[in-house]
Amino acid sequence: MIEISGLTRYYGDLCALDHIDLTIEKGKILGLLGPNGAGKTTAMRILTGYLAPTEGDVTVKGLSIDGDMVGIKRLIGYLPESAPVYQDMLVFDYLVYVADIRGIPAGERLARIHELADICGLNEVMHRSIHELSKGYRQRVGLAHAMIADPEILILDEPTSGLDPNQIAEIRDIIRKIGKEKTVILSTHILSEVEATCDRVVIINKGKIVADGSTEELKRGPSGECSIHLSLTGASEKDARALLGAIPGVAEIETARSDGELRLLLACSGGDIRERVYRAIREKDWVLLEFSREAKSLEKIFSELTKEG
Repeated sequence: MIEISGLTRYYGDLCALDHIDLTIEKGKILGLLGPNGAGKTTAMRILTGYLAPTEGDVTVKGLSIDGDMVGIKRLIGYLPESAPVYQDMLVFDYLVYVADIRGIPAGERLARIHELADICGLNEVMHRSIHELSKGYRQRVGLAHAMIADPEILILDEPTSGLDPNQIAEIRDIIRKIGKEKTVILSTHILSEVEATCDRVVIINKGKIVADGSTEELKRGPSGECSIHLSLTGASEKDARALLGAIPGVAEIETARSDGELRLLLACSGGDIRERVYRAIREKDWVLLEFSREAKSLEKIFSELTKEG
């Protein structure tokens, strides 16, 4: 649905986006993840027509941002980081106003507004002034604004920024519900938000894509990296290291003793090697008390891909 090729944007001498190539499929929730200043917001502003690229092109359903931007804007709903709503209006009046601007026929506006009030959880505040609402509710109003014309693509820039945990969970539920029918692109630097919401994650750092895949694919890594936690009795540290270190795929072993148990952490690569580890231990007169596998955390992956140096 969206094809991004060679997308580059400079601010003076600063390269905010550096020849980005990306294909975004229809009906997926894509998370743009990266530290502050990585280029996420710049990419979104180019997609929505607020900025022009220095180089490269973006096409949406065959329409190019170089000449077809008005047509593209008809396909997109956009929620910036801070919802740009008129604070002195009632929620209902504001949505009527937006529906009028977006050209929704008068006979269809009321039904559409009631539908969005249900989706975004606004029924209780429809006749309250926007300035009286919490930030969470103002974000919901902004989300309803972005969806008023029933766009095929929804672009959300830091949609849960500044919200409390309950409000974050509510906005996530709304996004997941919307994502069943629409293409959703959201930017964030909150890792838990990506894991809870997105089908696919693109990590951007210093204007470049440094990772692309589902959260599970990113955790496994290209070489199937993972950790295996073991707890044994009846085994010496020397014997355990010799036995387990000889298993193909075991890259590193850390050991510790606690309450008579030998605890081991195996750093592994090359796929799932749990069966090999279990069979090797079973042939010894050792008691296996604990055996668990853990993929690399998204937090660690993010840190490795975006840290300085």
